[in-house]
Amino acid sequence: MHYPAGVRVEKKKDVYYGNRGMTLENDLNDTNNYYLIHDIAIVHKKPTPITINRVDYKSRSDAIIREARFKIPSTTDYNGIYKGKYIDFEAKETKSKTSFPLSNIHQHQIDHLRSIINHGGIAFIIVRFICFNETYYLDANDLFSFLDNNDRKSIPYSFFKEKGHLILDRYNPRVDYISVIDSLYFKEVV
Repeated sequence: MHYPAGVRVEKKKDVYYGNRGMTLENDLNDTNNYYLIHDIAIVHKKPTPITINRVDYKSRSDAIIREARFKIPSTTDYNGIYKGKYIDFEAKETKSKTSFPLSNIHQHQIDHLRSIINHGGIAFIIVRFICFNETYYLDANDLFSFLDNNDRKSIPYSFFKEKGHLILDRYNPRVDYISVIDSLYFKEVV
């Protein structure tokens, strides 16, 4: 901004961290909506359970939540049903060019994915490497294999290239993970 007398004042940019990972989430929500509309699968985003501690009421229709806490640790981001099979998955984005930090996925989420597999469901993670604009489906069994056989704090990008399944961007459905599920679990027998 330029003021009279040539004084230049730079406005500080506010930094917000609340919507990190929202691009993948929005793409998945659009994808799941496409699956629902076309009667392909029923998959929904799970709401994060919170307890509201403080609300400002200007009026009943204009209430603003000022303070809230997580009730319990959430499990994973999405769940639903496809071809009679329960599916459950976590979605993450990373800016790293070399790996996916395991700090991005919590132990209770890994335990939850193990439970899904143990009960015959389909469990996986979807990871988007932002710098490459690549999105990978990684089956939970491959995730567990990596975790059980490594002491690393991150999963190398090369592991996703080797064991993961690249999901190509499309117009509709945007992130077609169902085609990967089809290729892994519902192969046509001729």
